[in-house]
Amino acid sequence: MTGNIYLYLIVAALTLYAVRALPMTLIRKDIKSPFIRSFLYYVPYVTLSVMTFPAILEATGNTISAWAGFATALLVAYIDGNLFRVAIFACVMVYIVELFF
Repeated sequence: MTGNIYLYLIVAALTLYAVRALPMTLIRKDIKSPFIRSFLYYVPYVTLSVMTFPAILEATGNTISAWAGFATALLVAYIDGNLFRVAIFACVMVYIVELFF
């Protein structure tokens, strides 16, 4: 992974703080717009996803095994939703693919 992990953490923390705290301090009335409410709700999740996804693809030495693990994680998460099982299945898939490639 290239870059400084502390820089990533600081950017994530500032983004979360800005999205959650600034509207609370600057806007005194309730936000009635569904678009703005959903935007403010999903920004932290999108920020975390944008920082995590490239790390998933660079975690292994092989792009094929990284994509196989990612696809397995998505499938198991869709079917089951248990985070522990998702992690186990993704790791097992990466291990199996690494054996053959």
